[in-house]
Amino acid sequence: MSSHDALPHRLDRTVVIEAERAIVFRYFTESARWATWWGPGSTIDARPRGRAYIRHANGIEVAGEVVEIDPPRRISFTYGFVSGKPFAAGSSLVTINLHQEGAATRLVLTHEFADAGSRDEHVQGWRYQLSVFGNVVANDVHAGAAEAVDAWFAAWSEPEAAAREATLARVAAPEIAFRDRFSLISGLADLKPHLAAVHRFMPGMRLRREGAVRHCQGMALADWVATSTDGQERGRGTNVFVFRGAGLIESVTGFWSAPG
Repeated sequence: MSSHDALPHRLDRTVVIEAERAIVFRYFTESARWATWWGPGSTIDARPRGRAYIRHANGIEVAGEVVEIDPPRRISFTYGFVSGKPFAAGSSLVTINLHQEGAATRLVLTHEFADAGSRDEHVQGWRYQLSVFGNVVANDVHAGAAEAVDAWFAAWSEPEAAAREATLARVAAPEIAFRDRFSLISGLADLKPHLAAVHRFMPGMRLRREGAVRHCQGMALADWVATSTDGQERGRGTNVFVFRGAGLIESVTGFWSAPG
């Protein structure tokens, strides 16, 4: 198949996935991971001439075979519909190139078609499918988001400096930023004395999460309640957590709820 002659129409899309390239590539080579973003029953045999099979949630089936694979940089596979409509199995070509950019990966997709109509019909499909892909990878990379959020609140509630700092070192990036109506902090070195001051001026203060952590693409929302030693509520609000690819908290922004 000549992509230049037989497949003159192409669709290009680039997205940035907040995960290392080797992790991202697994979702194109391991059937269990491949199925998480295509649909149950989808499989891939990640070797030249290996079968690529997609079963969408609505039952539509797509099939092709792997043309080229260069882990963890590149994979290409043919693509078409098992039913033969709108075009036959294996009659278009998908190429994925992955580029490491710091802790993230730039994914460049090219899908080549025989006709412009088929290309145009797939523009929104790939916009959607790569969005699903980004969420699947992020949910895997940040599977411990709720635990990290709870550790953050535990550090704020811990009166002993050594224990507090050990918890922060485990879940927070060294350059972490923290902002709320009382804070404008940059880095762990600045955060540590800030928390010491919290316990000096508000001894016995406790912070706990309320409700589930909502996570999307490396960003999490968590509601919190602050109480004093007598158990009385002293404040509540919502924190926005941003995680980096390694699962560490990169920044926190706190929003206090209005009284009453």
